[in-house]
Order: sequence, then C-alpha cells, then structure tokens
Amino acid sequence: MFFICGINQGQKELPASQLVICDSCGGYGRYQVFMTYMCLSLFFIPVFSWGKRYYVKMSCCGTVYELNPETGRKLVRGEQLQIRQEDLTMVQAGRREQWRPESQKRRRSCGNCGYETEEDFSYCPKCGGRLEERQ
Repeated sequence: MFFICGINQGQKELPASQLVICDSCGGYGRYQVFMTYMCLSLFFIPVFSWGKRYYVKMSCCGTVYELNPETGRKLVRGEQLQIRQEDLTMVQAGRREQWRPESQKRRRSCGNCGYETEEDFSYCPKCGGRLEERQ
C-alpha cells in the first residue's frame, strides 16, 4: 500500500475591501487582504494547515503590508471591521512614485517627436528617443 501526500503553500483572498488613501504613493486604493499558509495534503485533499500569515496589498501601487494576526483571524471569521494603520507593517514598497502636487510634477518631452509625459520614462514610448526634463 502507498500514500500520495504532499506539502504545499496556499493562498486565499479574504472578503475584506476598504477604500483608503495610500501612505506610500498618495493615491486612492483598496486594501486587498490575503492569507497564506502551508498545507499537508493526502491524496490531493487538504488535511492540515499551519503557518497562517495575513497580508494586505494596495491596489494602487502594489505596496504589501503584513497584517496583525488577530485582525486577520477576525476577518477569516467574517467579522466586518476597519483595518487601521497600526495593524499594518510594511513588507515591500510599491513601484509607483510618490504623489506630488501638480506644481511639483516633472514634465519630460521628446526631442525627436515632441511627445510630453509626466511618467518616469527615460525613453519616449512613441518613437524611442531620449526624453529631456522640462520646467
């Protein structure tokens, strides 16, 4: 007789969504809450799970926070609660640059085709020419 078993990592999205102003990029975003865990499966049926950790990902910039375990367990039980900034610990910063007022935004223009952008590109997305900073 033989057994087919395995250990794998699982991830589950929790039904918690909250609209906030992101501390990382300054834009509007939603908290997307996830639970990760390790799981022992027997004949491809999950039998035992351990190592549960809870994470919050910002929809606007991708910044990832670890959520306080007690708050995460409450969300798993279905309790409706507001996630506070004190419950979060930053794990990974997002990719979007810090929000700036309109007066402080850097403008770049292409010397070849004249395309203008506020994005942080080095080369023009239209023609491939080098972008130059403008005031």
